[in-house]
Amino acid sequence: MARPRIGITTSYNDGKQSLNHSYVKAVEEAGGLPLIVPVLTTPDAAAQFSELLDGLIMTGGPGITTGLVGNLPDDLTPVDPVRHESDMLIYNAFGVQRPLLGICYGMQFINARAGGTIYGDLAQHVDTDIEHSAGRGGTEHPVQFTPGSKLANVFDSGEITTNTYHVQSLASVGDGFTVTATSPDGVIEGIETADGRMIGVQFHPERMTDVTAPLFADFVNRCRKADSA
Repeated sequence: MARPRIGITTSYNDGKQSLNHSYVKAVEEAGGLPLIVPVLTTPDAAAQFSELLDGLIMTGGPGITTGLVGNLPDDLTPVDPVRHESDMLIYNAFGVQRPLLGICYGMQFINARAGGTIYGDLAQHVDTDIEHSAGRGGTEHPVQFTPGSKLANVFDSGEITTNTYHVQSLASVGDGFTVTATSPDGVIEGIETADGRMIGVQFHPERMTDVTAPLFADFVNRCRKADSA
């Protein structure tokens, strides 16, 4: 059986494009064919690259600057405008028919595209005893899923324990998305569209595939179905 082709966006800093191999490994182990999305600068190149894909993963990254509530803290670098432009191009070219998974920055990005807002520093806006940033000493915490949601069905559970690597968090949810996962302090940890085509998670599932393999397996399976439709 042919592997569905999954585009994976990357980081960009000082003219260098990079990607943690854990994303590639998670997609490959789930049965997908990982295709690294180049940093693009033109709509026609993005459109032609998008035609190669059955699904798209928008990966983690630095600070989102669109739809910002408050300022970015000193320990969070804003996204490079080159990456932001490339992410915009591939997102727009990819369209609304195929599955998309947003991870951390990727979830915040798709939420912002839908008109949602993002706290520049959740610690300044959320009353919480949970440290959500590994760089500030955070480790892991529970995430609860909304019963009947796509995420709850994927994990066949009402709760999992996840890692935590984010300084920012969603302040309001964009049009077409519903909150389907939260941490105990109410921080939004997952969103999805009603049809389940677009899913965003705030944690990093590619770094904990012993727990989150079902998320990638489901995503790759949906991409396979989209390819055969």
